[in-house]
Amino acid sequence: MSLATVCTRAQLGIDAPLVTCEVQVAGGLPRLRIVGLVETAVKESRERVKAAIRQSGYKFPDGRITVNLAPADLPKGSGRFDLAIAIGILAASGQIPLERLAGLELYGELSLTGAIRSVTGLLPALMRARDAGCCCIVPAACRMEAGLLHGAETLLAAHLVEVVDHLSGIAGLPGCPQVDWPTDTASVYDLADLNGQAAARRALEITAAGGHHLLMIGPPGTGKTMLAQRLPGLLPPMTDDEVVELLVLHSLTRSGSDALTRQRSFRSPHHTASPVALVGGGRPLRPGEISLAHHGVLFLDELPEFARPALEALREPLECGTISIARAEQTAIFPARFQLIAAMNPCPCGFSGDSKKLCRCTSGQIQRYQQRVSGPFLDRLDICIELDRSGLSLEHLIGGTARSHAGSAGEVAENETTQTVRERVCRAIGLQLDRAGTQNGRIVSATHHHWFRPDAKGCKLMEAAAKQFGLSARACDRCLRVARTIADLDAADTMRVEHVAEALSLRKE
Repeated sequence: MSLATVCTRAQLGIDAPLVTCEVQVAGGLPRLRIVGLVETAVKESRERVKAAIRQSGYKFPDGRITVNLAPADLPKGSGRFDLAIAIGILAASGQIPLERLAGLELYGELSLTGAIRSVTGLLPALMRARDAGCCCIVPAACRMEAGLLHGAETLLAAHLVEVVDHLSGIAGLPGCPQVDWPTDTASVYDLADLNGQAAARRALEITAAGGHHLLMIGPPGTGKTMLAQRLPGLLPPMTDDEVVELLVLHSLTRSGSDALTRQRSFRSPHHTASPVALVGGGRPLRPGEISLAHHGVLFLDELPEFARPALEALREPLECGTISIARAEQTAIFPARFQLIAAMNPCPCGFSGDSKKLCRCTSGQIQRYQQRVSGPFLDRLDICIELDRSGLSLEHLIGGTARSHAGSAGEVAENETTQTVRERVCRAIGLQLDRAGTQNGRIVSATHHHWFRPDAKGCKLMEAAAKQFGLSARACDRCLRVARTIADLDAADTMRVEHVAEALSLRKE
């Protein structure tokens, strides 16, 4: 009877707890049993491992083989444990030196031929292994994902034979080349493409500068989707830490072979998306769209068409920036610090209040349609604007010249480029980071900071508006955040009455 121990890691949300693969080979009738709260995908590894060992030219030991994946109370799924199990069996049967397994972690799914396939959730495991000072052997197909983590000792293997030769001292495995971090690239969407809608462009600029949530209401063809697509281009590039956080989340859903970019993510799920697709869940627990939009933008078009439970599930993440998913077997917390941009028509046909087309909806239909979005959900949105066709400029589409004007504080040049607006946004964000370490829309409570207290006239205006429109405490708090962002765009130290007035005008009650 012999025993071998191989280290690997499981996937638990964005965490990767250590799993010890203990393999015992004893006398008796031939049998391979895997224990340790394993799911079906792990149980099926018995056949994959057995075929891979034999096809690679090694002897599968005769006798009773027991594989224990510890700790026993940690759920384990997927085929990521195949390589560790196979190496454990070969080491327990004397075909690999046991001492070569010390300080080593292995990840990979085996094919019947012995080829090592990629696995999901690799980046969190590599980060934990790096912190523990361990060397990792990973599938060669995951070189892009593994190369993102600088400072980690990672080796690449494409076949079981290569791993055995490395552990036997016959031939070494190549190290994983580091992936160069990209520089910031320009967005493919430019604000200059949208001529007109000066008020909406101003609202988008305030949204980007303060990290606020925005709702746009208007008939079809007024530029709601175009505005939403241009928000990521107004935001500053992601830092190294933000890129890694986002890649960790994406690695839980795919192999992580996409091109690396510093651009903010833009997620636009269809309105038929389920609550699990939006906030995360499933088995094993995986991040949803709100987490994949971390540090980026989540765009919900046709907002009332989303299922009511799906929208209500967004209320807590909008406040705290995380989502806690609790199930009977495990609980996982995923980050979800995103900017929500929502768009909706004013009625089922879309033309209520439109000056060009007649609305065919009754007042009851319009009321039922708008009530699909609950008041508590709308209360969490900082800015709500209405768009109409009168704000559009169509001359550029028929050979004319696009208009350009700059008027009051609430108006901007209609054909400003994304780069021009982005410079103002970045300056305002810099002021907020120097002052509070985060954007105005993400401060825990604005009313507790003197930065968000307007001047005397602004206070009187805010109090009068709260009484007249019946604003909730949350609504007042968010209005003050928006007013502070407007002041930051003006580089003003004090929130003046005009800043408060513009903030109130951007909130439709």
